Amino acid sequence: MSKNNGKNEKHEEFPQPAEKKTCMEMIYDSRDGTIFGRTGKSWGQLLLFYVIFYIILAILFAICMQGLLASVDEDQPKWKLDQSLIGTNPGLGFRPISEETERGSVIEFDAKKPEEVAYWVDLLNDFLKDYDHTEGRNMKHCDFKKPHQANEVCVVNTEHFGPCNKANNYGYGTSEPCIFLKLNKIYNWEPEVYDAPVPAMPETLQQLINNTAVEERQQIWVSCNGHFSKDKEHFEDIHYYPSQGFPSFYYPYRNQPGYLSPVVAVQFKKPPNGTMLEVECRAWAKNIIYSGSLRDRMGSVTFELLMD
Repeated sequence: MSKNNGKNEKHEEFPQPAEKKTCMEMIYDSRDGTIFGRTGKSWGQLLLFYVIFYIILAILFAICMQGLLASVDEDQPKWKLDQSLIGTNPGLGFRPISEETERGSVIEFDAKKPEEVAYWVDLLNDFLKDYDHTEGRNMKHCDFKKPHQANEVCVVNTEHFGPCNKANNYGYGTSEPCIFLKLNKIYNWEPEVYDAPVPAMPETLQQLINNTAVEERQQIWVSCNGHFSKDKEHFEDIHYYPSQGFPSFYYPYRNQPGYLSPVVAVQFKKPPNGTMLEVECRAWAKNIIYSGSLRDRMGSVTFELLMD
């Protein structure tokens, strides 16, 4: 006869393994009346919850968007000049720029190869198409002697680009290529021009300003030259059209309908063949900060020119 030492024996009960369901029973179980583990009532409650949830979410989103759009002015940015991310220092850009990444900022062509000339001509045609077609735009021909209202738009006349025109293939067919300079648009920005030369300017630009009528000195002057000393000797004959600057009557930009940024055409006469030339073009105004740093370039732009 066995003894239990006055202690009651404990019997452990182990859970029975769940009955395995077939794949079809996992989708629909006729015994429980469930579809994917939920009854029709449970699915209905879940669907109703999400419908109400997304309706409320959509209403809140619509209210936020309405509030945001109510604070946005379609005619002008909310943050301007010093308060904006763009700031007050417009960047200088050039055209043509190749769409091929491997070319970078290099303008390379052989004037004897029509297909290479056509490549750069097509890029410039595309850039200037808005300037060539101004029909229906409320524009006027401005000059330094006729004052204009701030909301008026001054036309950029491509007929004043001299040999830098489509009929002349912008000089690429005669090994005298043209590039076009343009400042980035900054809302309500007005240039503070140099109406007298400063020592930092190239001598040719200083002479030009001294020889320019006082009323026509209201320009953002531009100058192009070799970026490095080895390049400067090859840039003794450069022509600018229609003038060597952006006239101040194109500013300020205030999102006027039909507004087009002024453009300066720069033609390089007889650059040497087979030599990679690095060019720097700079904009001159009292409120355009210049930095030639490779990492933080301001007030200027560089590109390479190579003719085979």
